[in-house]
Amino acid sequence: MATCLTHRFTARLAALTLALTAPVFAQTTSEAESDDTAVAEQVEALKKKVIRLNRDLFILEEDLLFPANTQVAVFLSVDTGKFLKLDAVKLKVDDEIVASHLYTERQVAALERGGMQRLYVGNLKTGVHEMTAFIEGIGPDQRPYKQAASLEFEKGTGTAALEIRVEDRSTNYQPSVSIVEWE
Repeated sequence: MATCLTHRFTARLAALTLALTAPVFAQTTSEAESDDTAVAEQVEALKKKVIRLNRDLFILEEDLLFPANTQVAVFLSVDTGKFLKLDAVKLKVDDEIVASHLYTERQVAALERGGMQRLYVGNLKTGVHEMTAFIEGIGPDQRPYKQAASLEFEKGTGTAALEIRVEDRSTNYQPSVSIVEWE
């Protein structure tokens, strides 16, 4: 009989302990979830601050590396498709290669749909400079095609922007390459 009472007492004690501690465990779980939520919100706020700071640092870096009085930007536009399939572009400024690019089919398709590529951004002193663009691709009759265009321009105190234009010319069924200075 004593063992039966001991088992009952132990079972009741365990049930009582469980009944009294269950709300504490539930409260701890609820507090942990709210703490997790608070931490997640703080992490999100911190991420947003880091993104804003990164953007501000990028703008500052651009301003420091390429001040407006020495900056030159060169863009590429393509209006072809019949007479030239663009493959590569090489850019020289004052007989020094400053940019080159090999194109994928997706990039060529994007350019042919009217996109523009920023090919080069750099610094130049004020004065007269020569820019030469070399265009390579597959031309008429599926033959390798190379063409170059040069422009002598005067860099003033403001930002200079130039565009390399690759266009189909239907008068002689050949692509044409030109460099144009933006006003």
